[in-house]
Amino acid sequence: MGGVSPLHKLKVLVWGESAESALERKLVRKIDFFILTFCCVSYFFNYLDRAAVNNAYVSGMKEELGLKGNDITLLSTILTVGYIIGQVPHALAIHIVPPRIWFPAMIIVWAGLTMCMAACKNFTQMAVCRFFQGLIEASTYAGTQYIIGSWYKPTEIGKRVGLFSACGQAGTMFAGIMMTAVYTSMDGLGGMPGWKWVFVLCGIITMPIAVFGFLFFPDLPETTKAPYLNAEERALAISRLPPKNLEGHKIGWSIIKRTVLRRNFWLFVIFWGFGGLLESYAGYTCMLLWMKTANYTVQQNNQYPLAINGIAIASTLICAMTLDVSGKRYPWGLLVCGIQAITAIVLLFWNHIGAGAKFAMFYLAGTSYAIQPIVFTWANIVLGRFDDSAARAVTLYSMNGSSSVFFAFWGVCFYPAVDAKTGYRNGSIAMIAVCVFMSVWMGLVYMQDRHTLKTFNTEHDHLEGVAPEADSVERVHVVLDDKQKELDAKN
Repeated sequence: MGGVSPLHKLKVLVWGESAESALERKLVRKIDFFILTFCCVSYFFNYLDRAAVNNAYVSGMKEELGLKGNDITLLSTILTVGYIIGQVPHALAIHIVPPRIWFPAMIIVWAGLTMCMAACKNFTQMAVCRFFQGLIEASTYAGTQYIIGSWYKPTEIGKRVGLFSACGQAGTMFAGIMMTAVYTSMDGLGGMPGWKWVFVLCGIITMPIAVFGFLFFPDLPETTKAPYLNAEERALAISRLPPKNLEGHKIGWSIIKRTVLRRNFWLFVIFWGFGGLLESYAGYTCMLLWMKTANYTVQQNNQYPLAINGIAIASTLICAMTLDVSGKRYPWGLLVCGIQAITAIVLLFWNHIGAGAKFAMFYLAGTSYAIQPIVFTWANIVLGRFDDSAARAVTLYSMNGSSSVFFAFWGVCFYPAVDAKTGYRNGSIAMIAVCVFMSVWMGLVYMQDRHTLKTFNTEHDHLEGVAPEADSVERVHVVLDDKQKELDAKN
């Protein structure tokens, strides 16, 4: 009697312990609804729009546009180049233009570009659309990681990052379902093939989330003017987090010193640069391209790969929950690397395994997406200890950019479409090498994590007596007074 109910234990496992005060519980519910709704749904449509190209490729676009050889891989590379170029400009832009304006505006532009792809008549036109689509979509992923790290406690970040990442996979998954439905019901409607209708519909259904963002996105805790947050909730949103630096949003020339001349920048940029490569089998749609060479039907090409996305969603969410519950990241990172290494080793025996084993390994590779909450939760927690919001934003965007730099050439070198029939042998060897490197690099990240935590705890011992739940305003004043004294001393 009096014990904790199984239902409560399940709730804690899935979403963590509730805050002690009613005020904080109410605040978290509000920011969960308004921030996660906007970020997750926009990322869902982001991936839906991207994935539509690969599904269209195997549903008639290849033949109608006269694509051949590695053209589909090149289209992916061109989008990635635009994505890389857009990273740091977006990181700086959100410190000039409020995120509630910038993010929705970018959604409107990329939705328009998606619809324009239905009008493309050749490879060149499609390539131009894909480049600018990548340039605009660069705002979403790292921007959301930055926003999550700005509003949530370290013990709350993992599950939110996991949910956000899973929404991208859901978008990819829905693209296959949508393509199947459109291909069978709208192909030829109005004289347009089904694959063109997919681009039109994707663009149209993306627009409403931009409107939601303009109206309800709350910006940052220290700048929010959201009408659904009262003064006490806004103060608590600041006080429950690590102290804020009043100069942390400045983006002058000092941002170079605060990023590229710091150890954390390179540690995490390299971390995600290689971490993203763990997703190569799924990211380069290796199974889908192999199925195309094996003469599977259009419906099978659109439906069979959906299981990869389902596994990616499940593994990402499970991993995210364990991050917050256990407070550990290194062991789960090693597990993800180990699974990808096993997948690569089995696929090296391509000519000695049947179709069932090939499908099984490609499906197992879907677990690679669990690395996303591991890396970005870790980065947000460590970078959040340095009271520099602009530097954290630039670092997070640069991490995403570094991953995209690798992805821009990695697929052409190790996972070209022409290797689909023979099993991507070079890609499997590369995957094993990446797993080994990541396992070692995570050890360095772990040591930096412990070092920065020790330093942070030493510097902020004087805040221990101020309870954020009990008196949020007092804590805000303590933090801001300390920072003002620092500025006065400098001047």
